[in-house]
Amino acid sequence: MEGLRVLIAEDEPISRLMLQRAVQQSGHQCQAATNGAEAWELFQAAEFEVIITDWMMPLLDGLELCQRVRAQPKATYTYLILLTSLGDKAHFVEGMEAGADDYLAKPFDPEELRARLIAAARVTALHQRLAEQNAELAELNLALAESARTDPLTGLSNRLRLWEDLRRVHSQFERYGHQYAVALWDVDHFKAYNDHFGHSGGDEALCAVARTIAAEARTGDRAYRYGGEEFFVLLVGQLEDGAIMAMNRIREAVQSLAIPHPGNMPSGVLTISGGIAIAHKALKRSPEHLIQDADAALYRAKDAGRNRVVAFTSTPGVI
Repeated sequence: MEGLRVLIAEDEPISRLMLQRAVQQSGHQCQAATNGAEAWELFQAAEFEVIITDWMMPLLDGLELCQRVRAQPKATYTYLILLTSLGDKAHFVEGMEAGADDYLAKPFDPEELRARLIAAARVTALHQRLAEQNAELAELNLALAESARTDPLTGLSNRLRLWEDLRRVHSQFERYGHQYAVALWDVDHFKAYNDHFGHSGGDEALCAVARTIAAEARTGDRAYRYGGEEFFVLLVGQLEDGAIMAMNRIREAVQSLAIPHPGNMPSGVLTISGGIAIAHKALKRSPEHLIQDADAALYRAKDAGRNRVVAFTSTPGVI
């Protein structure tokens, strides 16, 4: 059995010394405190798997020490043994209600103490295994949550994460006036690209576009796959002129990849078109309405010849 880390809280010197020797002879590490207050300070500063505490002590008695230990969150479970000369069962129940796990009468029998420590080792080991399993489960849940919010093809965030982020950003916009913009992208003539290169080639092209959008987006901006050949960029703290410049930088970066696209003339390379909508306090547009505005601007970009960025206005305006 691997040694436990044991803290003794006992104000009577001879009893404390006997307890220390018995614990150490059982193969455990041991630290001793002369009263409950000192034991509490030691517990807060270090991890102990077992505390053996006298019931009656100055400054802080065993019952209150048990209550404080149970109220203090710790990475490891602490097994509490109350040591007392009181033989009344009612006191034992009172100690259990205060958080104690076990009870040892004074004067203690070393063999009984050894048995209590064996039980403590089993209980703390079980708690440790449960804590490890809970940590593994939490990591798995986190990974599943992240997977549910990630597009499996491109590795960008998906629409679920988009709506979570968009609602949070919009809430900050309404509360604090933090400006933001949205941009919706579409790969130009992507059906013709798929027809020519096949779905495998289309997937490779989408991944290349996704990497470029993510790489060219400003720090703080967030890129998403909106669906099919559509992508979305959430521009945080961005005014219209800055948003247009940022999105044109992305558009030019995609074009500069020079991915051959015979169905996209006159350039003959893969390009994207984008629509931008800006959140304005005066307009009181919801996130859903902003996306509709960006989609309307995207269609204007397509109608104007593609491979361009259009900012939403009440009248068409190509930028």
